[in-house]
Formats: sequence, C-alpha cells, structure tokens
Amino acid sequence: MAKSIMLQGTGSDVGKTVLVAGLCRLASNRGFRVAPFKPQNMSNNAAVSADGGEIGRAQWLQSLAARIPSSIHMNPVLLKPQSETGSQVVVQGKVVGQARGRDYQAMKPKLLGAVLESFETIRAGRDLVIVEGAGSPAEINLRAGDIANMGFATRAGVPVVLVGDIDRGGVIASLVGTHAVLMPEDRAMVTGYLINKFRGDVSLFDDGLTAIRGFTGWPCFGVVPWLKAARQLPAEDSVVLERLSRGTARALTIAVPVLPRIANFDDLDPLAAEPSVDLRFIQPGDRLPEDAALVILPGSKATISDLAALRAAGWDKDLERHLRRGGRVIGLCGGYQMLGRRISDPLGIEGGTAEIDGLGLLDVETEMAREKVVRNSGARSTEHDVALEGYEIHLGKTTGPDCARPPVVIEDRPDGALSPDGRIMGTYLHGLFTSDAYRAALLRSFGIDAEAFDYRGSVDAALDAVAGELEAVLDPRWLDGLMGR
Repeated sequence: MAKSIMLQGTGSDVGKTVLVAGLCRLASNRGFRVAPFKPQNMSNNAAVSADGGEIGRAQWLQSLAARIPSSIHMNPVLLKPQSETGSQVVVQGKVVGQARGRDYQAMKPKLLGAVLESFETIRAGRDLVIVEGAGSPAEINLRAGDIANMGFATRAGVPVVLVGDIDRGGVIASLVGTHAVLMPEDRAMVTGYLINKFRGDVSLFDDGLTAIRGFTGWPCFGVVPWLKAARQLPAEDSVVLERLSRGTARALTIAVPVLPRIANFDDLDPLAAEPSVDLRFIQPGDRLPEDAALVILPGSKATISDLAALRAAGWDKDLERHLRRGGRVIGLCGGYQMLGRRISDPLGIEGGTAEIDGLGLLDVETEMAREKVVRNSGARSTEHDVALEGYEIHLGKTTGPDCARPPVVIEDRPDGALSPDGRIMGTYLHGLFTSDAYRAALLRSFGIDAEAFDYRGSVDAALDAVAGELEAVLDPRWLDGLMGR
C-alpha cells in the first residue's frame, strides 16, 4: 500500500501547491513512484488531463513534477467560480452542474465517495501519494461534510503536515490558533508543520519554533526559504496577478486586462518568461498602457459578465484607442468570444444576461451551447506555419466571415478568426504561447530578433531546483521516513 502525506495550510495561498510539486519531484528523483492528489480544488485555471477530463492546472503541474501522465483522479472535485456565490462543479473530469455556496455544502457528503474512489485509484501501483488540502482546516464552520481537508484525512487515514506562511506575518498565531480550534480527532492527524516563505537568517526564528512546540507539541519538519525558482512555475490562484506585473523597460509591452472570472491565465506564463517582454496584468481602475503594442484578452469562466466588467472598466474605449495607434489584439477562448459582434446564451448556461453585444472587433458571433469541448489538441499556426500543442476547454460555437481566415488549425479543423488587416486574432486554443517556435515568430513580427528558448525545459529545471532546495532544508529524518525504502 502506498504511503501518503497531506499538506494542509493555516490559510489560503501559503504555498502548498509548490511544496507538493517540489516534494513530488524530490520523490521522483529518489526513484519513487509518486503521485499528487487534491480532493477538492477551486480554480478557473483548468487543464485537460491525459485521460481527457478537467482538473486543476496545479495538479497538472504536480503530475509533471512526478513525471507521470495527469489524470482526472488527481483532482476528483473541481469548482470553477462563475459568480461571487456560485460555481460550476466538475467531478472526475466531467461537469455535473452548478451550485451556490450553501447548495454545495449540501452536496459535499455525496461527493466523498468519488473522492475516496479517486484516491484509491491514484494509490494503486504507487509508492507515495502527496495530497494537497484546500483553504484551511481552521475554517471549522466548513468542517461538517468536509472533503478538502480533515474530512478527507480522517476518512482516508492520511497523516497531515500543516504549512504556515511566515511572509504574511502572524505565523505563530496561525499555527497555534489552528491547533486550538481543531477537534481532538482532527488534531491527532497532524504529525508536524512546515514554515514556508522565510527570508533572512533562520536562526532568528529559533525562539518562535520553541514557542510553537510549547503551545502545540508539534515538531517542525523544516523552515523553507523563499523559493526563487518557484517564480518560474505556473501560478494557480488569480490573486497573484496583482503582484506579477513587472513594469520594466523591455522591447515589447503586452497588456492583459484582469477580468473578474479570468481563466487559464497561465497561458501567458511563457510570454512572461521572455526577456524581451514586459507583460503587464492591468487591474480594474487602471488604463491599458499606451505603450503596449499587444493587448491579450484572456480566457473567462463567465464571458458575458466579464465582458460587461470590461466595459465598466473603460477598457473597450482603451482598446479602440490602442487599435487606432496601430496596436494588435489577441483573444483567447472567452477573450476571443468577446471580440465578436454578439454573444448569445439562449439556454442560460452562464446565467443572467441572455445576449450581449460584443466588442465588434471581429466579424463573428458566438452562441453558447450545453455541450462542453474538453480535449488536448495538436495544432498548427497558419500565420507563422509552426506546430502548436495545447488544449480546448470551452462552451459555445463561433461563426462568421472572419472565421474564413483561421489563425490556427486544430487537428484538421480550422479554428479562430483573423481580421482582414491581420491585427486582431482570436482562437479557442489554450497553450498557444507554449510553443517556442510560435513565440519567437510572434516576437519577430514585432521586430524583435528573438531566439526560441525551451520554455517547458525551463519549467522542468525549476521543478528540479525547488526539489533541491527542499531537500537541503527539510528535516532529513522526516524525509527519510517519508521516502525511505
């Protein structure tokens, strides 16, 4: 039977995803058959797994770290927020419906069976499974019916390591407070804790470790420094977009408006890695920069409401001025749909508005459909005649005169649309910029003499670097107990 360990956080965004990825790579480097698992994820950054369903993009990255194909069972429950109160519910890779917060609380006990089934599937044939929690077990108001943290750990018998983020402050209180509010049976699952994102001289925190041990009795398995290589890994949570914009002088400025339901924004990570590119994520209230040569409208989980938000932010007028200055625009998935003349939702799939005028920058129209397209896809750029590899996750069909100029061919199907002057493009293909050859060709079209570099190789190298840093700072006795033969 595979060993297992679960990393739970004292709060959200404490770095669990990167730690799980790093531990998966570390175990793989030691020759272990390791796999990641996350019972429940909430994210609009989704991936298409190797077996053809939707999972959180983070679990796709963790499978890459483990050097195994991704699977729907690595993330059996995925919630994709569509509004402030409701989400699309994906179970074992397939959409099963929508639910508001209170309705989902009632659904959770029914989903536990699927979670446990997937966990057993992932454990089969493995030496080690590293599980990632969601949010925090300290949210005891959500403990009844929980499948994301202690509810799963207690049912599956998986020991827990708590992760505290010292960078945000109050890490002693967060760990001690978590200990205080946990029920005795949940507290008994915790075997120790990690301090994450430490900067400076670790010895200065010795008294803090003593205090935590005194209050909780838990051992510390390591103080993890700020992992520099983690910046080269795809981010899962859109909250990080507020601090990703570089705003430094580079040859090409690309602007990306941050919409409320932005999805699959990791599409843009390869561009951010380009040394000649200044990729700026523009927040509501800020103008699209006048020095941007390219604006990218990203994917969206709620295209119609996000288009209304785009207009409310004044970005539609900014786009008009951008185009008058000779700028270019690329729309990805939901962003592509926004570029057209009209978006209709006769079946009420997104809820709310049934029809909305698009930006009118492409001569196409989109009608939302109930059937969701979810597949990995080989493709080719017709503009630059280079191979592409990506995936599709979308609702709706887009048609119109500008589709006669498809910028992409997916398998043998034309995809997307191009304006007559070639300055406005839309496509349903996610992963467009992952192609090194495509990025180089795109930069050359802006007059930048760029050499193609191995983006996927750089991610793989970053995973090895994170694994190496973890091996250097984590308690070797704990690691050997977890990964020893």
